[in-house]
Amino acid sequence: MSQRIPEVTHSASGPVGPALPAALDEAAHRCLVAGFDGTTTVPDPLKRLIDRGLGGVILFTRNIRDADQVRELTGTLRALRPDLLIAIDNEGGGIGHLVAADAPEAPGSWALGVADDPALTAACADALAGHLLSLGVTASYAPVADVQSRPENPIVRTRAFGADPELVSRHLRAWIAATEARGVASCAKHFPGHGGTVTDSHHELAVDPRPYDRLDLAPFRAAVEAGVPMLMSAHVVFPALDPDRPATLSPRILSELLRGELGFDGVLVSDALEMKAIADRYGEAAGARLALAAGADQVIVAVPDLEVTLACRDAVLDALRSGELAPERVTEAAARVRRLALRYAVLPYRPADVAAWDETAGLAAARRAVRGTGPLPEPVRGAHVVDCFPPPHPALNWGGEDLLTALRSLDPTVTGTAVTGEPEDAEAVEDLVRDVLRTAQGRPLVVAVCDAELYPWQQRVRDALLAARPDAVLVCTGLPEPGGRALSAYGRGRVNLRALAEVLTGAAG
Repeated sequence: MSQRIPEVTHSASGPVGPALPAALDEAAHRCLVAGFDGTTTVPDPLKRLIDRGLGGVILFTRNIRDADQVRELTGTLRALRPDLLIAIDNEGGGIGHLVAADAPEAPGSWALGVADDPALTAACADALAGHLLSLGVTASYAPVADVQSRPENPIVRTRAFGADPELVSRHLRAWIAATEARGVASCAKHFPGHGGTVTDSHHELAVDPRPYDRLDLAPFRAAVEAGVPMLMSAHVVFPALDPDRPATLSPRILSELLRGELGFDGVLVSDALEMKAIADRYGEAAGARLALAAGADQVIVAVPDLEVTLACRDAVLDALRSGELAPERVTEAAARVRRLALRYAVLPYRPADVAAWDETAGLAAARRAVRGTGPLPEPVRGAHVVDCFPPPHPALNWGGEDLLTALRSLDPTVTGTAVTGEPEDAEAVEDLVRDVLRTAQGRPLVVAVCDAELYPWQQRVRDALLAARPDAVLVCTGLPEPGGRALSAYGRGRVNLRALAEVLTGAAG
């Protein structure tokens, strides 16, 4: 990995240099999306950014207390600038930030792909979008258009609709159409695909080494044809397209491929600049300048530290002053953001106007997704369950769901434990296995793992328990294990675990 590119030093009050024309200054601010801290008040630095034309804000779990509070917060933001885009990651399944705000239950994309009923996908997308509209949120950074092409991929997995580009494409179309019908802006991500990597770009630079004709572009073509108003770029290097820069910073990928070949004329937004694939090699501020020069229309700074956002803003303004960033490029980007805002953000808004959505769609989809490699297991009652799963991803929210809780809601005699995160050492794994076997003696045993192929500690727990108890029921709450005999839920959302619990206890209809 090359060294970090040095940054220009700025004064505490902002960049040093002549003032830009007011219209160009506003255009530069439109190209920014900022994260922030707070649930009821807007920080003063964010107010100043909004006053100068900030294009959007992104909400996270840290901004969510309950539904009424979110409505109050979005109302405050809209009062500061009616054309401010208010966005959130809202993929469904175990990934979402609105659990405390009564989010509809959706099973996640892979489970929807397993059910393979686009009408059901549309119903889930409608529920999620209707809920956003009721909260005053105008843009959803979903759906995921990536194809899960590498079994060892650590970040896409059940966030994708599947491993088949055609299947992914048809569910994208259904999702985008349903979201658009609600008047919420959808965003297909992460162009030109993150599913062919073995690295998570949140942690380091990711590379997809495949030749051009094997890249998973079909879903993005489908999204563009479906009229998706936003696309999000991937912090992934594609040597077949540009061996030197990740897609987010590549004119070849963003301008020539996406704009030229795919014909996309909506808003292209970067993935978050503080992700290490950008921050460690280039720095967030240089990343903002390079992404806009490459063809992005907005860059996201999701961290709540507004000093990072200000540094990105200052780098863009400095680049405009020096001529390193063409004013025409920023003006073009801002014009796209304005069109998006006029279409989705500048609307009379009253929560009471939001029609109801189908609250049963998510559970119906999750039930249809529960599969086994053979016949479903006989129902077990009074079981002991060990539920192994990795800790929450630092950039993705998780609502704390576990299989034990779902089973107990149907069978109060169930016992067990949820094991989140790797035990301290091999001795701790042995102690866990020994305790489980002792407690489960004379009772049915359920062993649940989540993407165990990525986590050796889960493999050790699974293998030791199954060796001692070959009668145990093996369950996967992530992707199914290759060649395994497990019952699979294809996700860890609350409805995924509920549907799985129904099968295990015999409560399914």
